[in-house]
Amino acid sequence: MGRLFGTDGVRGVANADLTAEMALGLSVAAAHVLAEAGTFEGHRPTAVVGRDPRASGEFLEAAVVAGLASAGVDVLTVGVLPTPAVAFLTGALGADLGVMLSASHNAMPDNGIKFLARGGHKLDDELEERIEAVYESHRHGEPWERPTGAGVGRVRPYDEGSEQYVTHLLGVLPNRLDGLKIVLDEAHGAAAGVSPEVFRRAGAEIITIGAEPDGLNINDGCGSTHLGPLKAAVVEHGADFGIAHDGDADRCLAVDHTGEEVDGDQIMAVLALAMRERGALRADTVVATVMSNLGFKLALEREGLHLVQTAVGDRYVLEEMKEHGYALGGEQSGHVIILDHATTGDGTLTGLLLAARVAGTGRSLRELAGVMERLPQVLINVPDVDRSRVKTSGDLAAAVAEAERELGETGRVLLRPSGTEPLVRVMVEAADIEQARSVAGRLADAVKSALG
Repeated sequence: MGRLFGTDGVRGVANADLTAEMALGLSVAAAHVLAEAGTFEGHRPTAVVGRDPRASGEFLEAAVVAGLASAGVDVLTVGVLPTPAVAFLTGALGADLGVMLSASHNAMPDNGIKFLARGGHKLDDELEERIEAVYESHRHGEPWERPTGAGVGRVRPYDEGSEQYVTHLLGVLPNRLDGLKIVLDEAHGAAAGVSPEVFRRAGAEIITIGAEPDGLNINDGCGSTHLGPLKAAVVEHGADFGIAHDGDADRCLAVDHTGEEVDGDQIMAVLALAMRERGALRADTVVATVMSNLGFKLALEREGLHLVQTAVGDRYVLEEMKEHGYALGGEQSGHVIILDHATTGDGTLTGLLLAARVAGTGRSLRELAGVMERLPQVLINVPDVDRSRVKTSGDLAAAVAEAERELGETGRVLLRPSGTEPLVRVMVEAADIEQARSVAGRLADAVKSALG
């Protein structure tokens, strides 16, 4: 697998890349590293462990729990819950560590392990690197220091977790959702229980699809990566709109009453205006990645709001938000972070606040989302090139400059070397789709010529 920790924990094909032995070893290593860092000093440590419904999560959860308990950590198992719920409970219960087993929007054979620090925040890169180093050293023969007797960890189910999370979400709502008819697509994932429950309690009439997880059907033709079934259900039932989550419910996409997609940029634009009205949008600023549509930036500027852009990845959005105290950020893919109420993207929370805006204004989601116009966007992957020279090639820089002159203020060019493959992604936005295609094609040819 190369380096184990990626931008979102350790992920791979369960029982092939990500084995029970690895899950156990990483959990023991995490306990030792956090103990050395002083996290457990002066008290008996506690961890919260949750998972999505994947079949492999059952044996991986057992391995993680065994590893933590063998290292002297008491474990509270919360069962199948969304990633943001595990993060919330880690903070609410004063736990020293949280562990979520999920591969998010990936297909069922994959799974992953995400470690959370005290408070429910993502572990620092330095700690992840240390965990990986300790895991590798012990995997190659260095013995563990193992507690015995009363020093071993105790394990118990924490069945109250689901209700505690639902109560938290309801407490965040600025107004009820009475009168709304909403279709929820739960991706046969981790939110299949809590999401419909909280929307019903908030007053909405709910139709659910993708809400019967069996361990094998997670993300299978449904959820935020497959919006077709949600679009059809919204139109069929005459719903006000629909909301789609992914497997671990840390993202939210929407569909308006006509079946038109409302992406993460549009959702953030709607929420930004709502938060500004409530005085909750600190510094009148939203944080997003460089992949956000130019139409999002132009919409915020028209509304007198500021946009701060980061590298691609919700971790970079979160880092920027925490460093400067911003309240709202996210990605076009539907990872939306509302930092006053969550330490990670929370698809259920995002959907609730979007619904609250519709209910509170009496305006349709289609009308609200119209605050921004998505400019046509063309993405071309150029394979088999030297991605390391994207920033140093003079010929490529000249081609980009020429493209930017042609597009002017109503277009944008972005070249991104892949982090895992020998390819470069060419993204072009323009007011006209044909212009975007033409410019993207010429730039793709320039990348092949300069870097091939």
